[in-house]
Amino acid sequence: MDKIIISDTSCLIALTRINQLHILKSLFDEIFITEEVQDEFGTPLPDWIRTKNLINNAQKLELEKLLDSGEASAIALALEIENSLLIIDELKGRKIASQYDFPIIALGILLLAKKENLIVDLNPIIQELSACGFRISKKSG
Repeated sequence: MDKIIISDTSCLIALTRINQLHILKSLFDEIFITEEVQDEFGTPLPDWIRTKNLINNAQKLELEKLLDSGEASAIALALEIENSLLIIDELKGRKIASQYDFPIIALGILLLAKKENLIVDLNPIIQELSACGFRISKKSG
């Protein structure tokens, strides 16, 4: 069974800023986000990125004590949906999300895209991300 892909805001922003959002579409047919992630992103996203409402806000409210609303809602949604994979790259969010039993990827999504031959050379993309103010840890992934 295919994983249900859920994304936080920062990966969407990063890839949009360097005109590489299509990488996600090439890797995954559909990605789910929460209303909070859509609000943080600020502009409409392509129709293959779909908004899904949380069933129970209690988990999100607990997570918001430690994280911003987008991260908290993305983790809460991943907890509600079986067989989900969470795209989250902020270190604090990754640490908290890693406490739960679902797969997590960060901007290591670029490594997956390279493995799938969607990217020939990672260096120009990493340089573009750096120029836009995004930091990529050598441990990211």
